[in-house]
Amino acid sequence: MYSPRKSDRFPSISLFAGAGGMDIGVDQAGFKTLCSIEFDAPCVSTLRRNARRKTVWQVDMRALDPARLLEIFGLEQGALALLHGGPPCQPFSQIGNRKGTRDPRGTLVFEMVRFTEKLRPSAVMIEQVPYFARAATSGGEPIINALQEGFYALGYDLHIDILNASDFEVAQLRKRIVIVCVPRGQPFNFPLPSGRIPHTVGRALAGLPEPVAKGQESEVPNHIDITPDRDRERIRYVSEGQWLAKSPNVPSSIMRNLTRKDTTKFRRLDRQQPSPTVRCGEPFYHPVQHRYLTPRESARLQGFPDRHVLMGPIRGRTGQVRNLDQHRQVANAVPPPLAKAVAARVRDSLCLM
Repeated sequence: MYSPRKSDRFPSISLFAGAGGMDIGVDQAGFKTLCSIEFDAPCVSTLRRNARRKTVWQVDMRALDPARLLEIFGLEQGALALLHGGPPCQPFSQIGNRKGTRDPRGTLVFEMVRFTEKLRPSAVMIEQVPYFARAATSGGEPIINALQEGFYALGYDLHIDILNASDFEVAQLRKRIVIVCVPRGQPFNFPLPSGRIPHTVGRALAGLPEPVAKGQESEVPNHIDITPDRDRERIRYVSEGQWLAKSPNVPSSIMRNLTRKDTTKFRRLDRQQPSPTVRCGEPFYHPVQHRYLTPRESARLQGFPDRHVLMGPIRGRTGQVRNLDQHRQVANAVPPPLAKAVAARVRDSLCLM
């Protein structure tokens, strides 16, 4: 059984933990994530590699009895300070299938309600993509309404906002829905933008050494260049801050079927600007070098500390690998600074001091 410490007075549990971005931010805000639950094997490896007095369970959420968490961690119902998670976004993603709850993954968000019913945390925090606000259940009811009804029946008010990670010291334009549920009648306000000049790609990538080739030891974890030689030729045609379809004098053999509307494909970052949203497709091009970003560089754009080591496969070319590779683990993650800002507001609103 888990043995709590005095410093663990604000315990939290993480569902759909992914690579651990939300866990990092929540813990930085003063909570202590006791257990991270995730199903994807490479993500579980990442979580375990970085666990500090945290238990990691690899299990399908739907098969887990939440009461087991109370038993194993010695918690009374209602003793949990925060339940947090980022359920799969693919059914609601702008570049996904948008099937909502017609995709089996789309119903997983309601696991947050089921766990809340048994655990009765002081607050719940959920992250999703913006399209989630417009998605409907298979019966036609807006998912937000169904989620709100579920939490209201348990005595919680649901608060929702769209936050941009770039407003919270993340070098990336990344809009995400954040949902916070607190006991009925409890005031809650989302954090306001920091007001500081947005972090830029150049600032985020500063100080990194040259990356190494796949299979070599890197001075900084996960700083590995996976760019094939054939792709470097394509990258040479793209100027800083531009994308291949907008680049002049590109041979048809390189351009292929791209049109000028293909603004998210084969894109080189600008050192003076925040990055566009890091996605699960092809990694962005480095601002000045003729290569893709390394997993570590992508992680820096998300606000991960360098000490957070990514495990699992590394994409060796522009195609896919079977499991969640390191680039996609990063792309799916919640930026830690954004999670920290919201979790800090939760802590302050509930007077957890």
